[in-house]
Amino acid sequence: MKNKYVDLIEQTFEFPNQEFTVNENELSWCGIPLMDIIKQYGTPLRIAYLPKIGENIQKARRMFNVAMAKVDYEGDYHYCYCTKSSHFSFVMEEVLKQGVHLETSSAFDINIMETLFEQGLLKPETFVLCNGFKRPMYVENIQSLINKGFNNVIPILDNIFELDLLMKDFDQKLKVGIRIASEEEPKFDFYTSRLGVRYNDIIPYYEEKIANNQQVELKMLHFFINTGVKDTLYYWNELSKAVNLYCELKKVCPTLDSLDIGGGFPIQTYLDFEYDYEYMAEEIVSQIKLICNQNGVPEPHIFTEFGSYTVGESGAMLYSIVNQKKQNDRELWDMIDSSFMTTLPDTWAINQRYIFMAINNWDSEYERVNLGGLTCDSEDFYNAEVHSNAVFLPKMELGREQYIGFFHMGAYQESLSGFGGIQHCLIPAPKLVIIDKDEEGEYFTKLFAKEQSYKSMLKILGY
Repeated sequence: MKNKYVDLIEQTFEFPNQEFTVNENELSWCGIPLMDIIKQYGTPLRIAYLPKIGENIQKARRMFNVAMAKVDYEGDYHYCYCTKSSHFSFVMEEVLKQGVHLETSSAFDINIMETLFEQGLLKPETFVLCNGFKRPMYVENIQSLINKGFNNVIPILDNIFELDLLMKDFDQKLKVGIRIASEEEPKFDFYTSRLGVRYNDIIPYYEEKIANNQQVELKMLHFFINTGVKDTLYYWNELSKAVNLYCELKKVCPTLDSLDIGGGFPIQTYLDFEYDYEYMAEEIVSQIKLICNQNGVPEPHIFTEFGSYTVGESGAMLYSIVNQKKQNDRELWDMIDSSFMTTLPDTWAINQRYIFMAINNWDSEYERVNLGGLTCDSEDFYNAEVHSNAVFLPKMELGREQYIGFFHMGAYQESLSGFGGIQHCLIPAPKLVIIDKDEEGEYFTKLFAKEQSYKSMLKILGY
């Protein structure tokens, strides 16, 4: 009778695979025996596995360059990292090792750029695409970066008033882009994105404010779809509209040479995930080339701003089950030693699901449970849609420890939860461990941050 946890996983998914394996009833991730990490650092524990970042960057580069070669595309491809996905120094250092460009969204992003430049990690020729609403400090920091010799800083105008702010008390040449206010999917609560400039306003705005302005060059048109890059009629329609607008704008704007198609490549958030990245890259490049050729316009350089795709699959969160509660005849609650609301906020905010598995006791019988966090909030729980809103784990036995892991949660969770700040019910931020590989390909670990102490909390609270 196949009633063990390992049987459940193997029957439900293609398992084991290149990323996840089981040895002596314990889970390994990317060749890392997770129980060894837990024995060294304990739980709750946040992990950042750095090699995954470079792997995904090189994968995307290869796909777009191959796609361009297949259709004799005349423009270049530029990979930008969306910094808001994770601002940690070890992430920024890792992406810069890959020679990527950067996309920012706030004033303090620029402060990070300046620090990286002072450390010799960021080159002045790097493209820095500045998205987001430009408040005065953001504008000042953009100007400062340009004054430091960064000639490829491109503020992306989010509205028609930002150019005046950027030019105020500034005499340097400005390269700018314009963001299109794209139409949203029908299921959204609104028809048009709050971000960007209306389609119909872009060409008149260029002709009025930029065309005869010797200080400003329009270099880029940018669009982004909230739902991500998907093989849907909606996505292809929005891409087509953006490229056609690019062509119209190019005919009156000789300096325009780049199209920023934003981010949105999905990441694997469940084990049987399927997505044809190669097809999507080839189709995007082919569509851009086709529309440009139909309009007699040179093909633009293509920029992407991958954030979650860059860093998401590098993250893991490990917990221990501290107690099991039976609340009625059917429901078992396995309580973790932390909180989902404070460590994986997207699980309750947008019902995000991640790859989830037991770390040990794979040879035990399984049972259906609910997972609960330590806060007193009713939303502090996790269930898994792949099993019809159920979680299955090895049966709890008195005196036996049970550990669980959530994988590919490396994007946004630290910033959304306010890592190192005040958490709901004063749940401390967990330890953060970096895992990397040496020159021989052997992994090693480094403690980046200890578990948050009560003293740091009291200080924040003014005690």
